[in-house]
Amino acid sequence: MIIGDLSARLAEARGRLIIELSRAVTDWGGQVPEDPGVAELAVLLEDAAANFHHVTSPSTRSELAGAVGHLRAADRLGGLLPAVTLWHLGQALQRAATLPDAQEPTTVPGEPATQTC
Repeated sequence: MIIGDLSARLAEARGRLIIELSRAVTDWGGQVPEDPGVAELAVLLEDAAANFHHVTSPSTRSELAGAVGHLRAADRLGGLLPAVTLWHLGQALQRAATLPDAQEPTTVPGEPATQTC
């Protein structure tokens, strides 16, 4: 019975992390499908980050790459090692959640900013 309880808790934790990671991907402009998989979240986060490469700093790009790497590791593990998979999901969330939300640039690079009064 202990194994069943542990499995249920791990499944619940995985579900919560997937929801939080989906929110982080959405904050970065990704369109998250209903019931996304870990691999889908990795691709969506990577694509969203690529769309904002001109407004993100090198450290932000590094954190996003780290988050994507942890998502890919969690996907490779699948259900083989649930606790390790949860660790990778948690690390991905920690990296993605601490980043500022991506925003569309207000000017095109090389053009002067317009002022409003």
